[in-house]
Parts: sequence; C-alpha cells; structure tokens
Amino acid sequence: MAPDRWRNRLSFGLGTIGRDMSAALVSLYLVYYLTEVVNISQATLVGVTVIIVVMRIFDALNDPVMGVVVDNTRSRWGKFKPWIAVGAVLWAVSTLILFVDTGLRGTGFLLVFAVAYLMWGISYTINDISFYGMLPSLSRNLKEREAIGVVARIAANVGLFSVVVGVIPITNQLTALLGSEEKAWFVFAVILVSLMLAFQSLTLIFTRQRVATPTARTPLRELFAVITRNDQLLVVTAAMLLFMAGYTATTSLGIYYFKYVYGDEGMYPIFALILGVAQLTGLAIFPLVSARLTRRQIHGVASAMCAAGLAVFALAGSSMALIAVAGVLLFMGQAFIQLLMLLFIADCVEYGEWKLGRRNESITFALQPFIYKASNALGTGLVGIALVVSGISRAQSAADLTASGVVSFKVVMMVVPMVLVIISWVVLRRWYTLDEKRYAGIVSDLRTREGLS
Repeated sequence: MAPDRWRNRLSFGLGTIGRDMSAALVSLYLVYYLTEVVNISQATLVGVTVIIVVMRIFDALNDPVMGVVVDNTRSRWGKFKPWIAVGAVLWAVSTLILFVDTGLRGTGFLLVFAVAYLMWGISYTINDISFYGMLPSLSRNLKEREAIGVVARIAANVGLFSVVVGVIPITNQLTALLGSEEKAWFVFAVILVSLMLAFQSLTLIFTRQRVATPTARTPLRELFAVITRNDQLLVVTAAMLLFMAGYTATTSLGIYYFKYVYGDEGMYPIFALILGVAQLTGLAIFPLVSARLTRRQIHGVASAMCAAGLAVFALAGSSMALIAVAGVLLFMGQAFIQLLMLLFIADCVEYGEWKLGRRNESITFALQPFIYKASNALGTGLVGIALVVSGISRAQSAADLTASGVVSFKVVMMVVPMVLVIISWVVLRRWYTLDEKRYAGIVSDLRTREGLS
C-alpha cells in the first residue's frame, strides 16, 4: 500500500516542476523581458499592462466553464488526463510565441501580444483545472491529501525558484553564447517548456485516481449554482485573491527593486536563493507544524509572518541582512499559505458534494486558476503603476530614480501588499468554518450516504 501511495505522491508532485517553471517565466518576467530586452516604449508598456489585466480577468471568468467541460468528460483515460495533455502542449506553444521578438512595435505589437497572451491564458486554464482537479480524486484521507499537496508544492517551488535564481545568470550566459538577448530569452523559454512537457508526462503515465468519478454530469446551466452555493469556496477564493494579488506584485517587482532601488542587480539571484530555501523549508516543515497547530492557527501565524516580512522589507534600506530577514519571513509564511490554499480548495470538493449532492472536482478547482489569474491581473496592474509613478519606466539606472520615486515604488511593492495580507486574514478568520473536525464529519456522512445508495 505504501509504494502505491508514494507513486501518486511523486508522479503527481513532480508534474508541477515544469509547470511552475513555465508559469514563473511568464507571470514574473514577461514584463521585464518586454521592458528590458525588447525595450518597448512607455506607451506600449501601458498598453501591455491593460491587455494583461483585461485578458486575465476575461480568461478567469471563463475558468468555471472549463471546469464543467472537464467534470463532464468521460474517456478511457479518465476525465482529467486528456485535458492535462492538451493544455500542456498548447501552453508550451503559446509560451514560445510570447518570447519571440517579431520586430513589430506600437499597435501591431499590441495586437499580436493580445492574441498570444489570451492563448497562453486559455491553455494554462485547461491544464491547471484538470491537473489540480485530479488532486481530490487521489484520496479522501485528510493526511494523505496533505502529503500529496506537500510534495506537489515542494516540487512546484523547486521549479519556481530554479527560474527565479537562474534567470539572470542563465540568460546572460546564453546572450554571450548566442550574441543576442532576444535569442537568449527565447532559448531559455524553449528549455523551460521542454521540461514542463517532460514532467507532465510523469503525471500522465503514473498517477492513479482513487476516488470514483460520479456518473452524473453537471449541466452548464447549473454552473453558477455549484459555485455560489458553496459558501466556503467563495470565502477561500476571496481571501486568497487578496493575498495573491499583493504577493504577485511584490515578487514581480523584486528584480526591478535590486536593479533600480538597491542598485545591484547581481544581488537578485542571491536574494532569490535565500527566498527559495526559506519557502522550501516552510513546505518541508508544514507536516510537523500541522501536527501541533490547527489549519486556522497556521494561517494566522503565516499571515503575521508575511505582514512582518513586508514591514521589515520596507524599512530595510540598504541592509542586505535585513532584506534577507524580510525575505525569509515573507516566503516561509507564503509557503504555508499557498499549501493551505490548495488544501482548503480540495476540502471544498467534499463540502460541495455534501451540501449539493454532486461531486465537482474540476469546477471547484476552477477557482484556483481564477485566483491565480485575477490576482495576477491585479498584481500586474500594481507593477505597471509602480514602474510609471516611480519613474523606472523612463530610467536607465538606479541613479535616475528620485527619492520620491523610491518611496512611491516601495509603497506599491511593500505597503499595499501588507494591507492586502491583513484583509485576507480577516476574511478567512471571520467566514471560513470548514475546519478539520467539520471536514471529518462531512466525509463520514458522505460514506454513510454511499453505503445506503
């Protein structure tokens, strides 16, 4: 039995490595690539920011529809794997399109960018909903589900931070080798999407579903009711949307911070390595912490760590030691929260089944990419605001930034996210009631119903 459990933990978990590599490339560095490598104008940057925000929101609103499609799929490979494969291939293609310098500028560039970015968002949706929608079907046991989630998030963060740490040195080396920054970033994208497809293949080949797929299908007309009547899912969505919007803004602005505020871009990979170790440590010790604290308590501690980290970051000045302390607090706390988000949404599957009488894994997990995309849209909006109001969009180096520009940048990068973290904690604390005891009672009741049917 143990080897069978570990097969699912590893094959599902390792499938996230390449996914998060490719996701990090676009969500954290696409704007950097466009402003620092392609050198788009400030007017084009404003257009890109608007396109990303609008396309993300539009695509996010369509995520639940994809959830219905996946939940209603019946095939010899199950309902999840066909869409995981389709989404991964389309995701790879659209990522490469985003990192091709077509030579277009102005309106022509914006039109091509809008189409490519929309394609990227849709393909991400297809893969993400089907991939994470599979998680609740791997086990109903709370601790086993937690174990699968821990492995998945550790693997995902290995992928994420390998990109964060390596993006500058690797693209610099490729630039020296290829003689062009544009070619270097494109080759880097090719490497990442190739790894994504390879690791996704592990999930497709080896992961096995353990909870049976219900025969009943969900009509599209009932989609709205499935989501809105799951009150706990709505609470988790609201809380995590607020948190992730601030987190996305902070992480996306990190590379600009070291180049234009701290004044040493070479420190960014070192800082990223510290963050990666902190986040992986947080994920690794989560089972030990959860053995002693409830999930509600863990969320409170993690939120406090994130808020404290952002406060220290804002006051750190030129002290790399304080910046490192801030990063450890923020990213260890974020590690706890990102895993809790995954587990909270997974638990809402059983809650929805218990309350509504129908099991909808993919519709429920459609709210995860919705959170990611909507928060990314808001975070990207904050990034655009920070670059414009600080003067970075017009600057060539740190010397070009005024003192007021630095303050404006820090407010958007650190103070606004800190406020969002606090509001997120309040929302979850006040309205989320699906704790461990209540979940156990729901699962017991569901098993009783199944035995009677």
